[in-house]
Amino acid sequence: MGRAKKAVLAYSGGVDTSVCIPYLKQEWGVEEVITFAADLGQGDELEPIRQKALDSGASQSIVGDLIEPFITEFAFPAIRANALYEGRYPLSTALARPLIARRLVEVAREVGADAVAHGCTGKGNDQVRFDVAIGSLAPDLKVLAPAREWGMSREQTIAYGERCGIPAPVSKKSPYSIDLNLLGRSIEAGSLEDPDVEPPEEIYALTRSVEAAPDSAQIVEIGFAQGNPVSIDGVALDPVSLIRRANELAGLHGFGRLDMVENRVVGIKSREIYETPGLLLLIKAHQELESLTLAADVQRYKRQIEASWADLVYQGLWYGPLKEALDGFLDRTQASVNGTVRVKLHKGNATVIGRRSTADSLYVPDMATYGAEDRFDHKAAEGFIYVWGLPTRLWAASRRGR
Repeated sequence: MGRAKKAVLAYSGGVDTSVCIPYLKQEWGVEEVITFAADLGQGDELEPIRQKALDSGASQSIVGDLIEPFITEFAFPAIRANALYEGRYPLSTALARPLIARRLVEVAREVGADAVAHGCTGKGNDQVRFDVAIGSLAPDLKVLAPAREWGMSREQTIAYGERCGIPAPVSKKSPYSIDLNLLGRSIEAGSLEDPDVEPPEEIYALTRSVEAAPDSAQIVEIGFAQGNPVSIDGVALDPVSLIRRANELAGLHGFGRLDMVENRVVGIKSREIYETPGLLLLIKAHQELESLTLAADVQRYKRQIEASWADLVYQGLWYGPLKEALDGFLDRTQASVNGTVRVKLHKGNATVIGRRSTADSLYVPDMATYGAEDRFDHKAAEGFIYVWGLPTRLWAASRRGR
């Protein structure tokens, strides 16, 4: 791979990505570094981050508001897919990476860069997500990952930055590594690296503890149209406002915490803590509405698709052919996922207490009831059971003869 002249760097304002700027120029001979910081609803003040990039040697520092596409193009498809990696993690961090990668490529085209860069290390998942996504979208662009290759400890990285005029962090009060966006927080490192240590309450910011949650339960009604959440408590909300409201309600009642050991793409296990209150609430409600509106065989088969879809997103294959094919199946299933779900939030729990679909419900009261209105043909059951169980009886008979 030849030397890059101009690179667009995914920038967070932290030590690693700040040091990437002079490192790319001084060690790798990149002539010009342009930074891009994504606003994903994390609530940070991005102007100081933009300025820090310039102070660290960037020729241009760009901040982009990606909140709306993050929700409509990435979070909502994950809700329709009931996407839970390894059955638990709703991909709050993973979903942001293909969007950032897409925008990095767009910025690179706009400024005439021949490379994009990121500050991911060699053992994380994000390096895979960025590298694969960029390679899929723009195979002609070089991908530079200095933090994966420079071999410096954090102390050495800080010292390198100081020599280049980048101030060291004033304090390091928290030993944790935190990633934040509108969908949630991921927390790792520090004492959390021991999977047998209980997470301290101080690490949480989006959810109350069970002890601090209100004593009274709250019932929340979530409305869906074609699989997308569209309202809360009868109030229609735009996608971004809806996610914010779901976060607020679920977090208030202590719902949305995850403590799990997950399998990273690179082959190691990692203990991760997540706070994803709104996303988990919406997926739970969506699953329940599908139980009312999807045919049994479609619902069963979709569970397999959901697991594969979540794996692909986690593994950085958002722009791959299988993910694209699965999207077609998922989109087709959502045409009938219309209605409302009522959920009771109380002390860390979200319990579904009702579901309704006026036009698309496959629940037929006259067939389900045990009352006088029952229209189910009970006499037909005997013949059905005979045919249904015939293969098993023949198999059992053959074994008895041995």
